[in-house]
Amino acid sequence: MESVTFKNKSLDVAADIYFPAGFDPARTYPAIVSAHPIGSCKEQTSGNVYGTKLADEGYVVLAFDATYQGDSGGEPRWIEDPGPRVEDFRCAVDYLVTLDYVDEDRIGVLGICGGGGYAVNAALTERRFKAVGTVTGVNFGRMMREGDLSPDAAITTLDAIAKQRTAEARGAEPRVDSSLPDSPEQADELGVTALDVLEATKYYRTPRGQQPNGATKSLFSHMGPAVGWDAFHLAEHLLTQPLQIIVGGIPGEFGAYRDGFDLFNRARSQQKDILVVPGQSHYDLYWKPEATEAALAALVPFYNKYL
Repeated sequence: MESVTFKNKSLDVAADIYFPAGFDPARTYPAIVSAHPIGSCKEQTSGNVYGTKLADEGYVVLAFDATYQGDSGGEPRWIEDPGPRVEDFRCAVDYLVTLDYVDEDRIGVLGICGGGGYAVNAALTERRFKAVGTVTGVNFGRMMREGDLSPDAAITTLDAIAKQRTAEARGAEPRVDSSLPDSPEQADELGVTALDVLEATKYYRTPRGQQPNGATKSLFSHMGPAVGWDAFHLAEHLLTQPLQIIVGGIPGEFGAYRDGFDLFNRARSQQKDILVVPGQSHYDLYWKPEATEAALAALVPFYNKYL
């Protein structure tokens, strides 16, 4: 593995490249861009699980930190804005095509959770991606609009964002939200019952998946663009690449299960498949061996066929 940086305009994007065994820089290899979940980082599931395993199967894998997050550049920190997030993917391809050992005609993309929604959205207009994979992919814009599921949830959220942004423009302290309890014990004390929140806490707040940059933080005043964004917008017109969708058979509150079927139904791709992994949840697909092995059992032959 090698740590590198590439540019998204003036910002440095930090990434890790995972290499196949016996890597020979004189040869050319297919490559996959691997994108982390929202609030995550390249050292978690996109890199240390899927990046490692796909490299074992002969792929050069580039796992990157989103701009404004992790080891990547950008101020203020913890911005979750679909615009730069999607541009990161295009810049990742720009970097890969400068590497003599990458076959520019065999580049694919993989996104996990919110990274799956971003990967799809990037592939709509980035034709250098020849195959698209998602693991428990989530349409982050849909999540932001639903909020508390009331009819005016999106408007209420936007009003709050506007008020906070005005306050910060006048010198108030930035509001940085943490989306999870500090520990599973705190989740119990708070009476948290939502499956995805409980499992996220066990992943991000314990040695199971904990990493310094996997902070699950967001700058609230900059969340407005996400509310008006749809990861799958125009998928019925522009998404023609082969598509492999993977979701867990235990649906959670974050909506990956229904987003997977929504994407499957909307995508124009002629070669598309959705795999439901029985008995596994959203977060099982981040780390649990039987869940990730089932996902990889679909992803590897998919990428082998189309890359």
